[in-house]
Amino acid sequence: MDLITTTDALAAACIRLAAHPFVTVDTEFLRETTYYPKLCLIQMAGPDPADAYLIDPLAEEISLEPFMALMADPNVVKVFHSARQDLEIIWNLGQLVPTPLFDTQIAAMVCGYGDSVSYEQLVNDLAKARVDKSSRFTDWSRRPLTDAQLTYALSDVTHLVSVYEALMAQLQKNGRLAWLSEEMSVLTSPETYQADPDNAWRRLSGRLRKAKEVAVLMEVAAWREREAQNRDVPRGRILKDDALIDVAVSAPRSTEALGRLRSIPNGFERSRTGADILEAVERGLTRDPATVPMPERSRGRGAAGAVVELLKVLLKAVAEQEGVAPKIIATVEELEAIAESDTADVPSLHGWRRSLFGEKALALKNGQLGLVLERSRVVVRDLTRAEAV
Repeated sequence: MDLITTTDALAAACIRLAAHPFVTVDTEFLRETTYYPKLCLIQMAGPDPADAYLIDPLAEEISLEPFMALMADPNVVKVFHSARQDLEIIWNLGQLVPTPLFDTQIAAMVCGYGDSVSYEQLVNDLAKARVDKSSRFTDWSRRPLTDAQLTYALSDVTHLVSVYEALMAQLQKNGRLAWLSEEMSVLTSPETYQADPDNAWRRLSGRLRKAKEVAVLMEVAAWREREAQNRDVPRGRILKDDALIDVAVSAPRSTEALGRLRSIPNGFERSRTGADILEAVERGLTRDPATVPMPERSRGRGAAGAVVELLKVLLKAVAEQEGVAPKIIATVEELEAIAESDTADVPSLHGWRRSLFGEKALALKNGQLGLVLERSRVVVRDLTRAEAV
């Protein structure tokens, strides 16, 4: 089993794959010591068993331009499983998101295989094969790669062919292929992969309660994100999350105050990085608290909380009845929003989700729908018909 290590060989493989209606794609990468994932291997396969390839992006004599051209080919569907990280890598390589796109994990959720179904489960159920996971956590940057690594890597895309074909058949049979396009629009949006330092605070903001704390967090988190990007190291190498929160809460304004924080390493406060943190703190403190976007708090209290709990039961009942994973229909945050407002601007009140679940959620909330137990199963009942009778 040979690796493609030259541009000419890669171009020839891509020409063969471009003749097929779809191509399955996977990548192996490392990101433990870097901010951006380091691409170590690309796997691709077409419906013809002869068209299965392993590409070495670390080879000195290779350009990935033919691969990028294939990813941009509008006539070839690019099939991934749990595509988010693979797409991030391709975006970082060439500011390109592969289209048209098919994510088998999302498709499986639409087909009723549960929330975040694993690749191994789909291969077992749909391809009637087993995945040897022994090479999954090996170092893909070391050369030469072992035969076991290459066999494992190639099987990821060859099995994916059968998984894709089976899911496509199911989607066409149940008329849900159009549902996927809405999900793919998020994955194919460049904004999904643009790591804006000014938004880095959002991931940690739920742990804070005061506008001043959030204002400082916004500045310090943005500084850390830029540092990590510029130095291509993990965020935690710059400053750990706990330290970031401590700085936001205490807002130290001197070297001494920064050094007194238990989460700050000894001597850190006297470094250039320590000075940068203090400058970020000052920027945060100059923000007008009234303009600071505070994170939303859970709405799950009182009467609204009871409505949310009922909506959760309804969601599970509808998901079981329709054979769709609950996670892809609505999130808890969406249920909370619906509990507060019939006109909440959430995905579950738009498109196919509204027809499947949203209308029922509003009817339940407004007393037009009921939930009853029949043989240990929750069943949805239309109360307006019962009243008419």
